[in-house]
Order: sequence, then C-alpha cells, then structure tokens
Amino acid sequence: MKIRSVPLNATISTCLVSLIALASASAQLAPTTRVPRNVPLETYDNPPAPPRKIETSPPMVSQFGSFISHQVNVNASGQNILGDAANECSISVDPTNGSKMTIAWRQFNDVTSNFRQAGWGYTTNGGTSWTFPGVLENNVFRSDPVTNSNEIGQFFYLSLQSDVNLSFFCDDLWRSINGGQSWTLLSGERGGGGGDKQWFTIDKTNGPGHGFQYQSDDGINCSGGGVEFQRSTNGGVTWQNPIVVPHGPVYGTLDVDTNGNLFIGGEGSSFYCVRSSNAQIGTQTPTFDRSTAVNMGGFIGSGGINPAGLDGMVFLAVDRSGTATNNNIYMLASVVPSGRSTTDVMFVRSTDGGLTFSAPLRINDDPVNPSKWHWFGTVSVAPNGRIDSVWYDTRNAANNTDSQLFYSWSTDGGVTWAPNVAVSNAFNPFEGYPNQSKIGDYITMVSDNTGANVAYSATFNFNTSRGQHEEDVYYVRVAPSTSGINLLSAASRLTHGAAGTFDIAMPLTGTSGVEDRSSSTYNAVFTFDAPVTSGEVTVLSGTATVGAISFSGNSMTAQLTGVTSAEVVTLHVQNINGDGLPHGDVPFGFLIADVNANRIVDRPDQQQIQTDKNQPVTATNFRDDINLSGVVDRPDQQSVQTNRGHSIP
Repeated sequence: MKIRSVPLNATISTCLVSLIALASASAQLAPTTRVPRNVPLETYDNPPAPPRKIETSPPMVSQFGSFISHQVNVNASGQNILGDAANECSISVDPTNGSKMTIAWRQFNDVTSNFRQAGWGYTTNGGTSWTFPGVLENNVFRSDPVTNSNEIGQFFYLSLQSDVNLSFFCDDLWRSINGGQSWTLLSGERGGGGGDKQWFTIDKTNGPGHGFQYQSDDGINCSGGGVEFQRSTNGGVTWQNPIVVPHGPVYGTLDVDTNGNLFIGGEGSSFYCVRSSNAQIGTQTPTFDRSTAVNMGGFIGSGGINPAGLDGMVFLAVDRSGTATNNNIYMLASVVPSGRSTTDVMFVRSTDGGLTFSAPLRINDDPVNPSKWHWFGTVSVAPNGRIDSVWYDTRNAANNTDSQLFYSWSTDGGVTWAPNVAVSNAFNPFEGYPNQSKIGDYITMVSDNTGANVAYSATFNFNTSRGQHEEDVYYVRVAPSTSGINLLSAASRLTHGAAGTFDIAMPLTGTSGVEDRSSSTYNAVFTFDAPVTSGEVTVLSGTATVGAISFSGNSMTAQLTGVTSAEVVTLHVQNINGDGLPHGDVPFGFLIADVNANRIVDRPDQQQIQTDKNQPVTATNFRDDINLSGVVDRPDQQSVQTNRGHSIP
C-alpha cells in the first residue's frame, strides 16, 4: 500500500538503495523477506521537489491483442507529463453508470523526490479518456490511496497522511458526488483515524448497517498501537474509537456479506479471516466473534521484484450474487511458497461463513518455476458471482522480471479457473522509480456482470531525456473470452482494374500503414484466427464513415467513405461473433500519392512513378497505380504533383 520510500524495513534502506542499483545493472534482485511488523512502512524521505518546467508527450495507449490500456495520469490536455510518476492505484466504478469511474494513486510530481501526494483521475466514457485534476491537497504528504463507491454512485477516498517527523499516521475521508470530478473532505483533517496500510469497505446491503463504513490498518496508526478496526455510522463524517482486531491481520482488505456480517482478511502469525456479526448494529460496540486461521500456501513477501515494497496484499471478497455461491468468502494473495523466493497467486474459499476454508489453489497456470514471479494479485466478484483476478506475471520474460498483466476468471465459485490470459504488453518494473525503489504495493479491480475494470501501474512511456521508461497509471477492461477469436491482421484492399486486388498491410498497433491509392470507397479488411460471421467496426478518430460490413471465412471487410487525402483513421473492432468483447483499435493511414510510404508526398514518389510509367500493375508496383487503372500512367504522376507536400504523422 504505500508510501514507503524505503524498503519495508526502515533500518536497511541504505542497503536497499544499493540493491536497487544492482538490480538495474545486473538483474540481481533484492532479497525476498517477510514483511516486517510493528514498524512504519511509510517514511518521509524527501521534501517536495522544486517547481520545474512541465514538458509533455502524447498519452500512452498500449494495445495487446484485444486488450487496450489507457493512460490515466494525463494533464488537462490529455497529455503525458514527463518526469513525474504514479503508482499504487485504487479504482471505483459508479454502479448506476459503468462509464463513470475514478482511480486514485500516489502522485510524485518529480521523480527526483519521493514526496508523494494524493492523486486521482476520473472518466465519463468508460475509460477511453481520463482527466487528472490534481491532488487532494498540495504539498501534503499522503499515501495508501483507497477508494470505494456506494450504491447511488457516490465515490469515497480514504487517504493516509503524515509529516516530516512521522509524528502521526492518520487517515481522512473524502467524498465526490460528481463522478470523481471534485472531492469534499468529510472527516476533517486526519479525522478518519486509521493508520498505515489502511483499507475500507462500505455496507451496501439493505440491513441495519446500510451505509456504514469500516476500516482496518496495520498497527502503525493514529491512536498509537495495535492492529485496529474502526467504524463510521454516518457515511465517513465521524469514526468511532478503534478496536483491536484479534490475531492482528494486516496487509489485507474487508468486505460484507448479504447478512451484514463484516469480514477482515490479512496476515498475522498466519493468515486469518476475522468476522464481526454485530458491527452492523450501530448501538453496539463491534466485537469479533469468529477468527479462522487460513492456509494460503505461503507468506506475504517484500523485496525481490519490488525491492522496497510489498510483492502483494491479501484481498478478501464476498459473493453477494444471490446464486448458489451467495456469501462465499474468497481470499487471494501473491505469496512466497515454502522454499521459494518468488511468488504464486494463491486462492482459498469458504462456503460456511468463514468457519473453514479450502486448501490453497494456485491460479497462475504456468509450470512451477522458482525464477518466475506472479505478483500483485488482486480479486473481485461480479454481481452474478463470477470471480475475476489479475496480477503481474513474468512467465514470458527471458530475464524473469519483465512483467505483463495476466487475467483469469472462475464461474463456479473458484473451484476451477479459466486458462490464464495475458492482457498487457510487457514492461520493466525497475524503471521510472520516483527516488523510491517500488512500483507501489497493489493494484485493484472492480467486476460487473460482463467483465472487470482494472487499475494498474506500468512503465510503457519512454522518457528520452532520462533514457528510461516512466511509472504511470493505466486502465484496462478485461472480460472472459466467449469466442476465443483473435484479430491477426488488418489491411486496406482495393482493386486495380483487370490487374486484380492488392492489399496494403495496416499494423494492429503502433505507427499505421500508409494507403496511398485514391478511392471514394476503401475496404478495411480484418483477418481473425477463426471463421467470423458477425462483428462491428466503429471510427474512434478521423473523418471516415463505416458503411457495409461483409464476412468471408476468417475475414471481415468494412467499407469506408468520406476519407480525406491525408489523415489517420483509427477503427475500433468489437463484438466478433457476438462475443461482446473489444478486438482492437487499428490505425489506418491514408496519404494519397505517397507511393514509397515514407509519410510525405515528395520528389522520390514522383521519381518512382516516372521509373514505372506505362508498366502494368503487379504485386511489386501496385502502389504506383494511384488511380487504380491497372497501369502506371500519367494521371498517377499528376496525383503526386497535386498532393506534393502533404504528410501524416
């Protein structure tokens, strides 16, 4: 969770700094250890960085197959802010309007200082674009951002703050009633009690505890001792006196079942699930009437791939679907198994209200390899009972540390899980550190009946002035695959008279291909790895209009009209064979007469057509036939002259 700038053990920060440098230089990792107890995991190391000139670059949209990650921490103009960092993100979704979401994170205005603040962003269009208005309070040292939403779509933000002397570790509670656009402090400064590694949940049942808010912390807290629980019965405005939690479970989360019972999951001497059945009764002091030891198959680690931070937390989630799995309790964590220094994602379930739990089940389905990491595992439960999980995974990395976001799901209460699916490009987790050798302590997700919304940190943006990638926050939508169909390639297809049909390839990601031929109607062809009989294509950017869509074998062809002579049109492909899933945002470049595809119409284009003039069209020279006559001729030369100087990015 958070702010720590030093390894989890404050006494070894100097060593960890050295180890980080070593990790960058030689792929040696910091040791993996148990997370220390009863010491602050947050430290105030640096003052705020001095003001600087803010430079920007285009926002990152990172596509991996059908999964598209959108950068969240962008400025008011939607641009990436160079030289800052953002990590440790918590997402909430408006249950009345799934297109409205907010993500909170630790904001570092300059990577030269690990002074962190409470950043956040919001979206009104389902995560395609985000607005980052700033931080909750300027120059206030904050960490451990946790958000939640109630059933009417109000967002809540619980934020830990401290000072240069670490003289307190206290939370305050903020609320947004406009979709995350602005926040109001409800609890007063530090009025939320709590402490380090705090988490909170909201009772959304129809019972007597409806609207109550519950939080727990790691023992380094506002009151000064013990792993503690606190309750608010008035929506977070005031918080009642803290109560010590049996067995001291820390680095975990809370949830409420349909009967109003509160459950806290975390790691004490072992993992525990602790229940309070009367926290929902506002006139009673909460007590804990059940405490169950849980075998998660290992322990919560720190160090290793996340040198100065946790390698994961314990996430507890309750099924409130009203189906056969209703009130099942699930716990998931990235743990260090016995004899290992790397992590696996492990899952347990209780079907009897937390009285007993299943044996731990390994969710990552790659062969056991002591060199591979499966870290920052998190879990959420959909209203229909489906369980979703994502985590960082190094199975595909030759260096065993480059990480991808992976996804799996279960539709039978966690008994079986779908084959793991990579949902992001790989990134280097050691780059972009904000003078603190970690990428936060957790990532989060929120599920609905068709998929899940994920907030995670990654280093996709490259800062040329620093010569390394930057830590940023990303949003990605994941969903179970029902069709199993994948988009393999795309092309622009036109017919050159009797010479036949020729395609210009359009890469699925990155810089577009260049269609240089002139036509009133273009054909965008998408080829999949299985037969397709239905699908949708829409325009995300550009002036094109999508017309008729046809299907043949593994291909789908969409007609495009209204395309200008110089532009890039981005086409969104979705709902193939009715699967309801996105399958890619593909850029199609159009630049009439750019026969050599260098993205500008210039003298070399004229020279190329002159060389091929009067030749019939073949597979090697078809780009020269701009007017589609089947022969390279004078009108093609004239087209170059007309469009000379035109270009596309």
